Amino acid sequence: MRIGYIGLGNMGAAIAGNLLKARHEVTVWNRSAAKARSLVDAGAILAATPKEAASGKGAVITMLADDSALDAVLTGETGLIAGLDKGALHVSMSTISVATAERLTEEHHSRGQRFMCAPVFGRPEAAAAGKLFIVAGGDPADIELADPVFRAAGQRVFAVGKKPSAANLVKLCGNFMILSAIESMAEAMTLAEKGGVQKAQLLEVLTGSLFDAPVFHNYGKTLVDGRFRPAGFAAPLGLKDMRLAGQSAETLRVPMPLLGLLRDHLLQTIAVEGEDIDWSGIGLTIAKNGGL
Repeated sequence: MRIGYIGLGNMGAAIAGNLLKARHEVTVWNRSAAKARSLVDAGAILAATPKEAASGKGAVITMLADDSALDAVLTGETGLIAGLDKGALHVSMSTISVATAERLTEEHHSRGQRFMCAPVFGRPEAAAAGKLFIVAGGDPADIELADPVFRAAGQRVFAVGKKPSAANLVKLCGNFMILSAIESMAEAMTLAEKGGVQKAQLLEVLTGSLFDAPVFHNYGKTLVDGRFRPAGFAAPLGLKDMRLAGQSAETLRVPMPLLGLLRDHLLQTIAVEGEDIDWSGIGLTIAKNGGL
């Protein structure tokens, strides 16, 4: 399959690499071309513009940091939309707002192009191993067309309906729940440690009984070890996702008081610890607030 790939951060580069391993023809573009070097060495074609990356491709994938970064590569004379053929598919794997996903659905369809959203759950190591969980929203025919991409990138695909934006809403709900789990573990560990129980011992009890799930195992170990750098998911990206979740909550009139606490802890962590810390670094903030 001839695929364009735009956005070569930790996640994007790993997915593009797996597409190459699956013997797809992959044309890549990134704002910083240096990040494409290893992929070009592995057989990828380097495009000069997003338009060039999209031209003549059956599918073009974007994996970018936020709505504004996505808009920047889509629009203008050298943008993805200008290069995407009629009937070709744009797969947005970025975590973007519901409103942006709905706007892009209309924009692509008005040009005779196909569009779907397929954000993922999983950290960079899961992306490198092709073990992501993919949430797909869009026409079933589009999901079927993207199946070769999904098979190279992930271990399971969850189809959540014909509206592309539904996938982004699910992704935002999931990220809210992940950070909620981190918050609750960090608070429990702070309480246990102040009472003389080691964090590792608490985690062993919890994950060996009632909380035997990957989010508790993986992030629990991160909290115990204090491994917040290098960031697998940078705190500013988490803050962005909590903001997008809040926008959807306001639009849909859903009170989410815990969301405000998570956002404030992320903001405090970034202010004190810096922009490069993992979002699980809220554990530092919680521990300090608890006197540790």
